[in-house]
Amino acid sequence: MKKPSSSYRCPCGVTLSLIGGKYKIVILWHLYQKAPVRFNELHRLIPEATTKMFTQQLRELEADGLVERKAYPVIPPRVEYSLTAFGRSVLPVLEAMNEWGAAYLSARGE
Repeated sequence: MKKPSSSYRCPCGVTLSLIGGKYKIVILWHLYQKAPVRFNELHRLIPEATTKMFTQQLRELEADGLVERKAYPVIPPRVEYSLTAFGRSVLPVLEAMNEWGAAYLSARGE
């Protein structure tokens, strides 16, 4: 878990420290599209992520206050993830990135 440092001179550095992990943006996007989502269901949406890396990215997002983890006291254990209010505040950034990426792919004919 990276804590935003007071030594950042650019707000973009803080933003990247919070959402700049290998799968963080993809996790946030899927939680935006459909939440709450159970761990295995979310992991299936990102099959290229190893369980270890996926878990690490989720924990960092949770520690940074972007994602909420809700555990239910049932057997078998049930855990759901969703965006916090702070996590939803990053949605305009994600939507802009999605639009830019779509335009880039379109321009390249992909």
